[in-house]
Amino acid sequence: MPIIVNLDVMLARRKIKSRELAAYVGITEQNLSLLKSGKVRGIRFGTLERICTYLKCQPGDLLEFRPGESAQDDEVDI
Repeated sequence: MPIIVNLDVMLARRKIKSRELAAYVGITEQNLSLLKSGKVRGIRFGTLERICTYLKCQPGDLLEFRPGESAQDDEVDI
């Protein structure tokens, strides 16, 4: 998929554990892991808003567009 998720980078920069973020956002750690790995087809704006609020960042800090990347077959919606 040409959209790259840099959530793991932002978590490391903020020294925040995935477990903390998942609890704040209200999603499972497994779904957060799927999001970090880029194996999702979409994200709700409400979820993105809560992630950005907790990490004190902008959506563009988490998502990157890279043309030419191929789509993954095992993607899910969160």
